Amino acid sequence: MTTPRTVLISGAGVSGPALAYWLHRAGFAVTVVEKAGAPRGGGYPVDIRGTAAEVVRRMGLWPWLRQAHVAPRRATFLDAAGRTVASLRASAYEGEPRDLEIRRGDLADALYGLVRDDVEFLFGDSVTRFDPAAHGIDVTFRSGRQSTYDLVIGADGMHSATRAALFGPEDRYHRYLAHCFALFTLPNPARLARELVLWNTPGKAAALYATGAGPEVHGFLTFHRPEPPRDALRDPDARRALVAEVFAGEGWEIPRMVAAVRDTDDLFFDTAGQIRMPRWTRGRAALVGDAAYAPSFLTGQGTSLALSGAYVLAHALAAHRDHTAAFAAYEDRMRPYVTANQALVDEGGATLFPVTAAALEQRDARLRTLHALPSSRPRPAHTALTLPAYEERPAPSSEVTRARPVR
Repeated sequence: MTTPRTVLISGAGVSGPALAYWLHRAGFAVTVVEKAGAPRGGGYPVDIRGTAAEVVRRMGLWPWLRQAHVAPRRATFLDAAGRTVASLRASAYEGEPRDLEIRRGDLADALYGLVRDDVEFLFGDSVTRFDPAAHGIDVTFRSGRQSTYDLVIGADGMHSATRAALFGPEDRYHRYLAHCFALFTLPNPARLARELVLWNTPGKAAALYATGAGPEVHGFLTFHRPEPPRDALRDPDARRALVAEVFAGEGWEIPRMVAAVRDTDDLFFDTAGQIRMPRWTRGRAALVGDAAYAPSFLTGQGTSLALSGAYVLAHALAAHRDHTAAFAAYEDRMRPYVTANQALVDEGGATLFPVTAAALEQRDARLRTLHALPSSRPRPAHTALTLPAYEERPAPSSEVTRARPVR
């Protein structure tokens, strides 16, 4: 029997476990290293659209994730004084939804459940050094462990340490999109349930999003800034001070949200940006998901690109014994799809977070003509990728039944 090819995947978020699943099916021996001590729960809801919906169907996860669908039943838009501009119910639909919106933690939980018994996970560890070897890559871990792998895949997010180590610093590839944002949770005294409330003033926005009827809601603050706030990106105290400064004096729920930013232990602060690279592969290493082609939250397509990219990369490696040919096939198939989805960024930013008073009034005027949220029609970019078919052994039925029920 041929010795299985060994692959190290750095990152156990979305693209890492998804890639591990497909590589295991193709006969690879897979190790996933993750600096967190356990699979990460929680997180803001994410979308699974178009081609990515077909990926999770092929993984057998659609029934689980369908139960976790949390799309809002109503969206209310407010002006700077907190007055209602429009309150729109969700469009009614019959049968199965085409796309899903689920908590990121539920997706991560389901993906991990598929592969936890078949793939080696190294939680609470990370890579400190990569060195080329005769027929692979020598890897040294922070724990002191050393191993050699045939291939290394970076699936460790937009600020990928794997990319920095093997492809160079992030500044070479990062496209800043002139917005900063903060995500956090806070109490839900208004008892919002399955609804989104979005407050806007030119260049600033705030949102409360209740995915259920629980005691907490997701908070979101974003603001336009021509240059990235480098001090705030490095220093937690500086980012809290920046948010307080930008939103000082604003009404509605803003003071309570700013206080939550100051006190919460789950604050996620970052800039809106994209990763644009001329190549996602080098030697025996490749990148997938946000590490390779983060499209930014303004497109709503980060999770979909991660799932689709994992499938395409695994298929290419299964179809080509030579990694050079496999990586070329991955790049050729994924590049047009990534380009089309990254191009959605301008549309998303203009719709949700207008920067000028004129643009905000134009958006609000359109909202006032509606009685319900527009139906979720697939954009061409969402389905711009045709998935290749696997020809290796079918997944045993146990691989589906082993998936954890979502919380």
